[in-house]
Amino acid sequence: MTTYNWDLIERLLHEVQNSAGHNFTPRPYAEQYAAAKAAAGEPFENLDHLKTVAGEYEKLLLLRGYIEPRPEDQGGNGENYILTPRGSSLLSLIDSSIPGNEHPRQVLDEQEDALDELTFDEVASKAQIA
Repeated sequence: MTTYNWDLIERLLHEVQNSAGHNFTPRPYAEQYAAAKAAAGEPFENLDHLKTVAGEYEKLLLLRGYIEPRPEDQGGNGENYILTPRGSSLLSLIDSSIPGNEHPRQVLDEQEDALDELTFDEVASKAQIA
């Protein structure tokens, strides 16, 4: 089973939303994520590992259709993204600011590979997940 760091993915997806006009840079976002965890007194993985994982998540999210290059008329510069409908759906399921996000994350964790396109689309289509 593939496991994902949903908090880090959530952070990256929020940064995608806010990337108009500037480059999407997953490594510094991983640093900021780790700093926020440390400030809250929460444990986090090795920083170098987190940076590597963030870069891998960027590639995975792009390859599997969760994000796509931001059009120029929306602030795109060739190095930033927008959420696709699938990416928006993922963010709405895992967003920690939404009460009850633990259940969707648990359901996703129970999948062989929750970010596999077919698997995610099937799981996300079920009303009871949210």
